[in-house]
Formats: sequence, C-alpha cells, structure tokens
Amino acid sequence: MHPQNGLGEPLWILLVEDNRDHTELIMRCLEGQRLAGRTRHVADGEAALDYLFHRGRYADPATSPRPHLVLLDLRLPKIDGLEVLGQVKQSEELRRIPVVILTSFAAERDVTAAYRRYANSYLVKPVNPAQFSRLIGEVGSYWMGWNHCPWCCRPHDPRA
Repeated sequence: MHPQNGLGEPLWILLVEDNRDHTELIMRCLEGQRLAGRTRHVADGEAALDYLFHRGRYADPATSPRPHLVLLDLRLPKIDGLEVLGQVKQSEELRRIPVVILTSFAAERDVTAAYRRYANSYLVKPVNPAQFSRLIGEVGSYWMGWNHCPWCCRPHDPRA
C-alpha cells in the first residue's frame, strides 16, 4: 500500500540526484517504505525543471505526475540545485511543494542560500551507509506520512 492523500490518490516524490550510488541507496530506502514505486528520478537540474513545469518529454501530467515532495541535490549537471529551488519557489504553481535539499555539502553559504530560496529543509547526506539509510527512512516517514498539507488532501486550487 502506497501513501495516499485524502482523496485516495498516491503521493509522489521527485528525486533529483546525479550520483548513481546515492540514487540506488535512496531508492532502496524508499522501497522499504513502499515509496519507490511512487518516486520519479531525474539526474540533472534541467530535467528537474522540465519535469516540474511539464515541458518536453515530461509534458504529459499523466506520465509525469506533480510531486508532493522534491528531494533535491545541490551539485547537479546543467542547472544547479539552488537555481532549480529558486525557480520552483518563484512559481505560483509549484511553490507549495516541499523541497528538501539532500546534499553532501554542509557549507554555511549553501545552507544560507538554500533557505533564502525557501528550502523546506536542508539535510546533509551521512557518509555512513546505515546512517544514510536511516536519514532517508525518516525523511520518507515525515514528509509522506506524518506531514499534512492542505494541497495534498484536496484537489489543487491555485487560489488556495
């Protein structure tokens, strides 16, 4: 059984990660929570923006559903994560989607820059695989289980 909103629709995650090992580990952790089947993955910032704005190969919302959560790496090819975050949070249509920064870098300037662009959370990937798995499990539980948001529980109303 997959997490669902109040309308019985599945909750979706967009994972934006270019590191294959990290992607595999994250997907395995989400699989344990039955979230992997409801996770879409893209490997660069340009693809993330195309997915979120339904452009190009992601134009069909039926095959590229709007995510309820974005897990976003900062150091990405083509367009970096801070630029992706900025565009998401400037969009009236997308700004309510929680964006969790999930990165290997704990530099104060990155943390500050992310929160200035309205990141919902900033998490540093642990080096230890067991801790990494635990972090992803807790992220999935919190954002897709415990957290309640009005736009996840009713049809999207751009005026809300």
